[in-house]
Amino acid sequence: MADTKTGEGDYLITATAAPNDAGEPQVRAFAATTRGIAEEARIVHGQSPVVTAALGRLMTAGVMMGSMMKEPDDLLTLIVRGDGPVRGMTVTADNAGGVKGYANDPLALMPANAAGHLNVGGIVGKGTLTVIRDLGLKEPYSGTVSLRTGEIAEDIAWYYASSEQIPSAVGLGVLMNRENTVRRAGGFILQMMPFAAEEVVSALERNLAGMPHVTELLDAGKTPEQMLEEALRGTGGLTVTDRRPASFRCSCSRDRVRRVLLSLGRSELEEMIAEGRPVELKCQFCGKAYSFTTEEIKEVLWNTDSSKSQP
Repeated sequence: MADTKTGEGDYLITATAAPNDAGEPQVRAFAATTRGIAEEARIVHGQSPVVTAALGRLMTAGVMMGSMMKEPDDLLTLIVRGDGPVRGMTVTADNAGGVKGYANDPLALMPANAAGHLNVGGIVGKGTLTVIRDLGLKEPYSGTVSLRTGEIAEDIAWYYASSEQIPSAVGLGVLMNRENTVRRAGGFILQMMPFAAEEVVSALERNLAGMPHVTELLDAGKTPEQMLEEALRGTGGLTVTDRRPASFRCSCSRDRVRRVLLSLGRSELEEMIAEGRPVELKCQFCGKAYSFTTEEIKEVLWNTDSSKSQP
């Protein structure tokens, strides 16, 4: 398992706010600081600045959405497919603050947008967002929506509104240093309960309209708790219910990577054997390399043939 060293200090919180007369919270909220996570992905994959910003936003969303799941073995996967230069991104998160991700083209480039900022929407392009929740059931839950902007935050909010009918506000940001390392990263997700009063919704809308961007808040030293305080100002009763560390974590192993060999066809395995040299496969998420000898590949081929011969 690969744990980031740069991720020390990254954490996420879960909170509730705006209790009604019955004491029921009308808002549930999540916030995270993820500089180390975004920087670890940059280092592992050798990403361009704009790809670092795009994947950093998606991983920040993933680590917060993963915390919404209940069981330790539950897994969340976010898949962005787009016609932009990056071509797509994949992020997987658990409910304990672990997240990992990769971009299909980590070196993709895109000129700055009209405001002079990293053009995440342009690098992603038009496409889809798929959310998969593997809860240990026979079939994982999966939902797909069209991307609204490719900027990630708006797309996550649109997913919740259209697929789960949960009105949500999402803020995500990654700020880069001049030397293209990650300076700040983080975000928040606010979700309205079905019984939320109109005045709570209106207060939230006013607050969000007047708030600085997430990266400005983080660069000013605001913590996840303080970001939520600003977003939920005037709604009352903000209560942090959980705080946990967050990090770039990969659970790859030799056995898991071996399954990639198992999925290859007979002709490709025979070609590897004929070459007579070890084959190196890398984990897409963390870049760790696993080497397999010719004898090991022969064993994989034998296992493949044996499984096909089973009734």
